[in-house]
Amino acid sequence: MNKISGLVICGNEEKNIEECIKSLLWCDEIIVADSFSTDSTLEILKKYPVSLYQNQWKGFSNQREFALGKVNHEWVFSLDADERCTPELESEIKSILKNNIKANGFFIPRKSFFLGKWIKHCGWYPDLQMRFFRTEKVTITERLVHEGFKVTGETDKLENDIIHFAVRSVTEYSEKINRYSSLSAKEKAGAKKITLSYLLIKPFFEFKKKFIFQQGFRDGIYGLMVSYFHMMTKVLTYMKIREIQNKSGDE
Repeated sequence: MNKISGLVICGNEEKNIEECIKSLLWCDEIIVADSFSTDSTLEILKKYPVSLYQNQWKGFSNQREFALGKVNHEWVFSLDADERCTPELESEIKSILKNNIKANGFFIPRKSFFLGKWIKHCGWYPDLQMRFFRTEKVTITERLVHEGFKVTGETDKLENDIIHFAVRSVTEYSEKINRYSSLSAKEKAGAKKITLSYLLIKPFFEFKKKFIFQQGFRDGIYGLMVSYFHMMTKVLTYMKIREIQNKSGDE
């Protein structure tokens, strides 16, 4: 059977890392790239047969590149710390590894949970992710946020899901969108000047897209909350872009 490396990047993930690693114990090796955690993440990792490497955080793309450089096997299965591999997905991947594989990478559906509720709409499912691929056939898109793995050659799709505990608390998610909106604003600050219409109309249409067009209303109050959060992310991003542009104009 072809050998596979489990790949995880983390930083201060004491709430998530143990269950993530447990779900990868079937891999031939587990590579963990840690950004110098100061909580109990490292103590937890010592309990498991992982190859631990530390690298100063310079962004998601940089950290994934660093982790990929430590891989020893032909195939990689990558998870974030707040994600889990199910037994069904494990079996599906193992079945593929036993055969003559034509594809260089496989997209995997991701089932995301918001406050314990699986969000089936709002564009949150199936949310296909490239996470299972040949080591030599992958590159990482260079973005501050929403970076990903890009595979050259033929790709395919798996049936079983990655489990993603996206949001465990409103406070946690508020902090997350504050961080992500800052990164997104930095990435887009050189774009078109942010005007009154951007701040007034764009966030409204983001909410409408999530709640109406992508049928977030079918997820009830949780779909409403997710849609509000997406709208808030747009508001924060545009406000921060305007702030950056104003500062640049003053220099």
